[in-house]
Amino acid sequence: MKNSLFFIIMFILAFAISIVIYMFVLGNPANFSNGELRTVPVVGNMLGTIYVGGPLVALLIFLSIIDVAIIFERMFSLKKAGGKRSVPAFFKDVITALDNSDYTGAIEICDKQRGSVANVIKASVSRYVELTANKKDIEAEKLLVEIQRSVEEATMLETPLLEKNLIVLSTVASIATMIGLLGTVIGMIRSFSAMARAGAPDAIALANGISEALINTAGGLICGVMGIVAYNFFTNKVDTFTYSVDEASYNVLQILKSK
Repeated sequence: MKNSLFFIIMFILAFAISIVIYMFVLGNPANFSNGELRTVPVVGNMLGTIYVGGPLVALLIFLSIIDVAIIFERMFSLKKAGGKRSVPAFFKDVITALDNSDYTGAIEICDKQRGSVANVIKASVSRYVELTANKKDIEAEKLLVEIQRSVEEATMLETPLLEKNLIVLSTVASIATMIGLLGTVIGMIRSFSAMARAGAPDAIALANGISEALINTAGGLICGVMGIVAYNFFTNKVDTFTYSVDEASYNVLQILKSK
């Protein structure tokens, strides 16, 4: 529910911002030598030149804003998933508590740390305490199986939170590239139409068509590259978190097994 609300708000804001930028910033009459007609940008004025790229520019701006919003959301979420302290320092304290059979202390350390690794370790230690308290004569093998099951369940709950919205980044990157290509094709069609007219070619229409083609190409590539780089970066971060969770849970299981 929260994720759906986030997407709704993000899409509405991104759409509004992209329209404002396209219409009132890029399309400001001051950026054009023919004012309100908005067809001939002032020489050297990049804002007017980008506006000539056509309505697809607004769509590319919209996709770029989506990219940036998700990048910031993922950075915040992954930082939160890491916990309040560095994972090695946190894990060292947990191992010390478990070595001393201070299970309550280990759980308290996890509560203070929070994050994905802490949640998985807390699940395993809490399950161990619960089973040993209720069934003191439980077999060691069954005990480890139950603890392993709690670790797997906790990991299954944490992993989707780490990977959330990454598919959107890759999708936006693909769509932006295709839209840039579409803008290129449309711009070239307009350019050839201007050249094919009887008599002298329309120089302004020809220039606008070429500008539209190149601007949409550049915009699509920029948005696509940004999305792909961010997707690969966050995927690597998720893999690192997953490895940390697996390593931590394995070490905790070994300590509990020795008990």
